[in-house]
Amino acid sequence: MASRDVLSQTTRLASSSALLQVLFRVVTFGLNAFTLRYLSRELIGVVNVRLTLLYSTVVFLAREAFRRACLSGSTKRNWTKTINLLWLTVPLGVFWSIFLGFVWLHLLEVPDPSAVPHYQAGVVAFGLSAIIELLGEPFWVLAQAHLFVRLKVIAESLSVVSKCILTVILVVLCPQWGLYVFSLAQLLYVSVLVTCYVTYFVMFLGSPEATKKSFPVARMKALLPNLVEDEAFVNWKEARLTWSFFKQSFLKQILTEGERYVMTFLNVLNFGDQGVYDIVNNLGSLVARFIFLPIEESFYVFFAKVLERGKNVKDQKQDDVAMAADVLELLLKLVLLIGLTITVFGYAYSQLALDIYGGSMLSSGTGPDLLRCYSLYVLFLAINGVTECFTFALMCKAEVDRYNFVMLALSFTFLCISYFLTQWHGSIGFILANCFNMAIRIAHSIHYIYDYFKESTYRPLTGLLPSPFLVLVYIISGVITGFSEVFFCCDKGWMARLIHISVGALCFAATIVTMFCTETKLIHFVRSQFLSRYMKKGT
Repeated sequence: MASRDVLSQTTRLASSSALLQVLFRVVTFGLNAFTLRYLSRELIGVVNVRLTLLYSTVVFLAREAFRRACLSGSTKRNWTKTINLLWLTVPLGVFWSIFLGFVWLHLLEVPDPSAVPHYQAGVVAFGLSAIIELLGEPFWVLAQAHLFVRLKVIAESLSVVSKCILTVILVVLCPQWGLYVFSLAQLLYVSVLVTCYVTYFVMFLGSPEATKKSFPVARMKALLPNLVEDEAFVNWKEARLTWSFFKQSFLKQILTEGERYVMTFLNVLNFGDQGVYDIVNNLGSLVARFIFLPIEESFYVFFAKVLERGKNVKDQKQDDVAMAADVLELLLKLVLLIGLTITVFGYAYSQLALDIYGGSMLSSGTGPDLLRCYSLYVLFLAINGVTECFTFALMCKAEVDRYNFVMLALSFTFLCISYFLTQWHGSIGFILANCFNMAIRIAHSIHYIYDYFKESTYRPLTGLLPSPFLVLVYIISGVITGFSEVFFCCDKGWMARLIHISVGALCFAATIVTMFCTETKLIHFVRSQFLSRYMKKGT
């Protein structure tokens, strides 16, 4: 597949993912805001921190390394061996579910049954849901490798909406069920997710469209484990790369979910405070899930296909290097400006957002300060996502192994800093520790990118340098909205709130206009790659 075709399909995948996720997440956002009125902080803390951590840990440790390894390189490969390798995620998931389930049931503090009933059933259900989701892993990787634009997003969106609707119904009708409500909703989520993938491939395989695309798999039976005569069961090169990524993924999971591990194992916050932290964390990470994650996942595939892993810049096709450098520079500029916008405007509108979303339960206490700090953290998330996506797509096995040692040291440092900052500044310490963690990871990725391109004429890291005039507009907007919050928000009535919102809207409009005037190359990239298919539909 030509590099420009890969770029076109990748940007199409990223933009479709972002737009469809926004559509479905708006529904989810409203349903969650409604549900908050019926739940205690303790129940939210157990579900969103303790049980969700169990599920995410099992899934991450069982599949992340396989995804990274099997999405590297060309789609022209022996897919039978790749699919065989992917099915190993299921027994690995069973092992992690049993092991971690025992830890969650017998070694961690058990919540008060009167406040959080049916904890044991919740642990079993969330562990089982991880195993069910892993049954769809071969389908997910096959779809992602061939850039199936809508399948991933529609499947995830339908499963999330189904989960939220069932949660709302059961919370309203059967609030005494406690964790049974969230256990059933979680099992429905993974069941719908896997069913969507299986149903799609049942309809797609053998169809004229599959034949036209020369799809490498012809029958559903080929998506099950198959022995290859006189050949190894798996591709050993992929298997060794998977092992390297597995060691890295174990450490990455600690860094990604570090604050939840500290909460869970060290009991630095009670379940109620954990609930508030998690709600603020989810609210603050909306942009990361809507925009940054689809971009990171989609362009990881782009960089892995356009440039060959392990080769230096001189040994690559120079046209592909030029395109990759240009795309990387513009992606860095795009996520940097999105992150700066969230940071600047998030400071003055955190308290108002929490008051509208969850009432006084969130807008009083540490909630607003948590969300303000998280607005800064979003900037680090934005830059780290793109820099790591390029770095991981190009690292050879030896470089991945070396990076594992960096991650090991960083994991230990992060956990120590999280513990001490939390003792000093409560739940805000977790976000400050995350900022430190992301800054170190960004520095490593920037160093890798600089070394990779230093023997060429391309300098994609200039994407991290916005226009000075635009920076000035950001500073002025931050000062104006900060004073607006002091005078008009948030206990002076709805009229004062509307004035505060209007001030922010004017400053935001001024920022966007400045962006269009100073970042013309970026605007052209967004229009031509991300928005072109939607603009064509409208004409």
